[in-house]
Amino acid sequence: MKLLKFILPIAIVAALAAAYFFVGQGTDKEQINDVKTTVKGGDFIVRVTATGELQAKRSEKIRGPQGMRSVQIYQTTISDIVAEGTVVKAGAYVATLDRTDLEGKMKEAMTEIEKIETQLEQTKIDTAIEMREIRDKLINLKFAKEEKLLQVEQNKFEPQSVIQQTEIDMQKTEREYTQLLKKYDLTKIKTKAQVAENLASLKQNQLRLTRMKEVREGMVVKAPKDGMVIYARSWDGKKGPGSRISSYDPVVAELPDLSEMISKTFVNEVDISRVRPGQEVNIKVDAFPDKDYAGQVVKVANIGEQLKGYDSKVFEVMINLTTNDSILRPAMTTGIEIITDVYEEATFIPLEALFRDSLTFVYKEDERGKVFKQEVITGPSNENDVKIDFGLTPGEYVYLNTPEGHEKMQLSTIAKAEKDQVLAQQKKDAEEREAVKQEKMKAVAKEEISNQDSGTSGIVIF
Repeated sequence: MKLLKFILPIAIVAALAAAYFFVGQGTDKEQINDVKTTVKGGDFIVRVTATGELQAKRSEKIRGPQGMRSVQIYQTTISDIVAEGTVVKAGAYVATLDRTDLEGKMKEAMTEIEKIETQLEQTKIDTAIEMREIRDKLINLKFAKEEKLLQVEQNKFEPQSVIQQTEIDMQKTEREYTQLLKKYDLTKIKTKAQVAENLASLKQNQLRLTRMKEVREGMVVKAPKDGMVIYARSWDGKKGPGSRISSYDPVVAELPDLSEMISKTFVNEVDISRVRPGQEVNIKVDAFPDKDYAGQVVKVANIGEQLKGYDSKVFEVMINLTTNDSILRPAMTTGIEIITDVYEEATFIPLEALFRDSLTFVYKEDERGKVFKQEVITGPSNENDVKIDFGLTPGEYVYLNTPEGHEKMQLSTIAKAEKDQVLAQQKKDAEEREAVKQEKMKAVAKEEISNQDSGTSGIVIF
């Protein structure tokens, strides 16, 4: 009895498990063989989805000093900056740039100025002494000339040799006086040149020091107008305390115009061929999931790029928000749905219901419940469905899986004449839609956007 007491529960559990297994297997098999859906009718929307980030359509750059290169400062660091999102008034403090290198160059410039001023003063003193010596010599030689002239007068009755010697002495004195007078003139010219050179060098260094002082004042960065401070961006991310600022692009932050916003996104290279300027966009902002915003594509990049976090190359797409809201802020994450095409009164089925062999077909069920293969002519597809241009009508049933006995099922093909007619209509429709897209592209061709990452004041969108 004790043995039966233990064996009986085990047997019951085993029986229940086996029953569950076989019933479950049978149910799954039945479900797999009977997965079908209704052919749908209505508006067929082709869309491209992506994520983006809000930016101001236009913004005022907050820049560091413009003259850094003129004083040989090519890079500096942000020492301090107000918190991002701070609302400031025109002229209010925004940031401080590191002035260590500049202060060192200013000290060098001041030392050089003092050196030149000393050299200039020394030149003036040396010149004054030298000129005074020459003037004294000229005075002495002038007296010597008069003395020699008297000797010539006194010796005119002396022997001829004495007269000649006196005249020679007088000529030598005259020549010395003339040479010294010329030296005096040359010394004045040389002194003027030296003084001018020192003054030019002094002026150059004083001007350089003045520029350095202006740059130093500019390193305390202030807001050019009222607005909300948003940190600038570079290739390595947002600029903030400790970030490097280049003299070629000394943008520290921006004051965005929040009245007009754009969403910057990147679209996969597989989908980019369907995206055109002028297309309508549905926008969701992660911070406000209950709100919907409308937009329009205004710029599509011509060149793809490989970005971190993406498996393949992506293309930059700019979307202008046509409906705005005061609660929107730059850097908010957006969900983008670009409407590339809308087909009214279309017929479509799930992608899983479409099969391909030598022909494109579906497993269709007729009014009597018989299943057969039906050739179809497809149109464009979206992430879930494919448009059927011929072969099906809304309300019919098609299978999402390959039904049992599919090898023996009859194939219903489309007549060549009908197929050619449908393909011709598809081509005509594609041309008409392309013409509409071209018109929309022209409508946004003159749109301008001041992009935070561009470093420029505006981008003309073609």
